[in-house]
Amino acid sequence: AKETAEILLKGRDIPIIYDDSLKEMSFGEAEGLENCFDRPETPIRKFFFEPENYTDPPEGGETLDELCARTLGFLDEVVFPQLEKGKDVLIVGHGAMNSSIISNIKKLPRREFWSTRIRNCELIRVE
Repeated sequence: AKETAEILLKGRDIPIIYDDSLKEMSFGEAEGLENCFDRPETPIRKFFFEPENYTDPPEGGETLDELCARTLGFLDEVVFPQLEKGKDVLIVGHGAMNSSIISNIKKLPRREFWSTRIRNCELIRVE
């Protein structure tokens, strides 16, 4: 995400803010787990198919509420004040983090977490 932001803004006088609040969601011990969609016993599968029921992440992982709280803090502290000044804000990130930003802005219920269907390398405008 950092590299993508640098490519997008290369040669422009636009500051890039790196913030840990925008890191991708942590899946703890399940990071890098293969075939998680095909393994019903994995909590990661629940995250993608029943996000509202993803309350018990693998050891060291985040809950959906923790992710959304983290990104809402960034919106409240960084993004919304810039928007109030009439500035545009570009957020570059990864799947779950991006969906949490949209979910927070649109105040979506957890069951609709993936409803935005943001594809890889897609630019979307949120007003």
